[in-house]
Amino acid sequence: MTRFFWLREDSTVQAHTNGSLNAAHKWGLPGLAGCPGCGETWASSGHQYPAVDLSVLPEQSAFLKARPEPFTEFSRLRELVRPLAPPGALLPPGTTFGPLVGTASGRFGSFAWLGNSLLLIRHEELERLREEGIRGLLGARTALRFRQKDAPELLELQLDPRGQLHADCMPPDLPPRCATCGRLGFRRPDEPILDAASLPADVDLFRVGNFATMIVGTERFMETVRRLELDGVSFRELPTR
Repeated sequence: MTRFFWLREDSTVQAHTNGSLNAAHKWGLPGLAGCPGCGETWASSGHQYPAVDLSVLPEQSAFLKARPEPFTEFSRLRELVRPLAPPGALLPPGTTFGPLVGTASGRFGSFAWLGNSLLLIRHEELERLREEGIRGLLGARTALRFRQKDAPELLELQLDPRGQLHADCMPPDLPPRCATCGRLGFRRPDEPILDAASLPADVDLFRVGNFATMIVGTERFMETVRRLELDGVSFRELPTR
């Protein structure tokens, strides 16, 4: 039976790395202002598609500035993007696209984090993982400006939301997902449980479908990272049910 592990930043690597990032994706869907179904104004986190290029859209300028929009305008903009996005992508309010644009400085380990849900990897380490047979790794180029000459090539991992948290770890009185905008509002459980029947069998690294800021890897991924002595990530095993 496959075991699954929650990936987070490994703070112990700070002794030999001091990398710093100040960047954001080039494009993004607006937030939603006052959903006509649930009344919420909101935007998501964790839905990031750095390999999706919106420069082909005549209206690409409409995706440059973060702001809330009414549902009709949000829906119109989402449909412009949908043909360019991966098949089946949910594209909630706040979904981002395109390369990370900004500045970077210092020394980076094998993996680097921007916040707690955006994962980057050195190009050479990505190739090593692929050579070991790790599945589902898509590295997107960044547009980071480094302040030093010997800059690493950092790629952002585009990870599709797959699988689900199990209902047993969610609040028992959780309202259903909004039929209009798709919002399912709850805090991350202190003790997450994965829904075994929903977990993908064709990739070794993915985001959780109903809590996309959580990045999960298979036991195969964890063991390969440790064997190759790649740094920058920590692993916490998650129960399945």
